[in-house]
Amino acid sequence: MTLQLNWVPEPEFGGYYAAREMGAFRDAGLDVEIRPGGPGVPVMQLVASGQATFGITSGDSLLVARERGIDVVAVFALYQSFPQGIMAHAERGLNTIADVFQGGTLAIEAGTPWHRLLEKRFGFSKIRAVPYSNNLGPFLHDPNFAQQCFITAEPIAARHAGAHPRVFPISDIGYNPYSGVIVTRREFLDQHPDKIAALIRAVRQGWQAYLADPAATNQFMHGLNPTMDLATFSDAAEIQKPLILGGNTPPQPIGGMEFARWRTLAEQLRDLGLISRVEPEKAFVNP
Repeated sequence: MTLQLNWVPEPEFGGYYAAREMGAFRDAGLDVEIRPGGPGVPVMQLVASGQATFGITSGDSLLVARERGIDVVAVFALYQSFPQGIMAHAERGLNTIADVFQGGTLAIEAGTPWHRLLEKRFGFSKIRAVPYSNNLGPFLHDPNFAQQCFITAEPIAARHAGAHPRVFPISDIGYNPYSGVIVTRREFLDQHPDKIAALIRAVRQGWQAYLADPAATNQFMHGLNPTMDLATFSDAAEIQKPLILGGNTPPQPIGGMEFARWRTLAEQLRDLGLISRVEPEKAFVNP
């Protein structure tokens, strides 16, 4: 079986690599290949076509894909709190995410559901919106520059470069989809429920081990992604803990999902005009 990541090896995937290195997949009778991703890797298409057994994506991307007729299902959701945010220079004195839209430049990826929500909620008329380039340089050199960020990535890199970013999570405005979601085809789920249950048990073991002590796995991932230094690996592993362990009431097992959360997300996407059907019961299972 293959697990297709949507980005390069970083702490957001630490539990999967830990599961492999500690033998949790092997002990569950599974042979799992972890494939790194990167910019533009079409995770949903690879899963839908059967070229990958499982893939990592976001909850909103899953529901939009289902709207387009791709019958994929979520079986695990790592991040219980949405890890996307907007970061601005603390020196600007901004207090809320709404303040970001009162002036300056914002680098943001157009077309994402949360881009649409921000534009609808705050308007972009007072800012200069530019495409997000995955390049920290403009932020570091322009005190009036703000940009989208993955909470466990760009803000850490900015701090290490001497900046003082203030991070405003997108979840602060009530948009809080599951992220780091493992998806698979409905056909595979129906045919191999035992394999999926075994995979999720092994994944949970890996995440429990990584959250307790990420050092060895960070060293391994650093070998696969040497552009990220070990200090950043360590910081990101720590910062992501509350995103993984919090967010549901009552608490869920690592990766567990709630019907109400999926329904809220589906209603938000419908209100944004991105989907027409609210069918959360078809979008996920807790193996």
